[in-house]
Amino acid sequence: MEYLPKDPAILVSCINMLLRDEEYDSLEQLCYAFGREPQEVKNYLDHYGYVYCEEQKQMRPKGFDE
Repeated sequence: MEYLPKDPAILVSCINMLLRDEEYDSLEQLCYAFGREPQEVKNYLDHYGYVYCEEQKQMRPKGFDE
């Protein structure tokens, strides 16, 4: 993969896959590898209803754990 996708659903899927398959140890490491700022990615996905769960190391829909 040369870049992170712009479509929010595909971006969430890619982030979760890369973290699950242990390609990267953290969201920060993954973002820097693709030339993106972690907070930028978090803010972008927050707008579409996703938050990052540090404990699970994955993007999740807002309210999933409530």
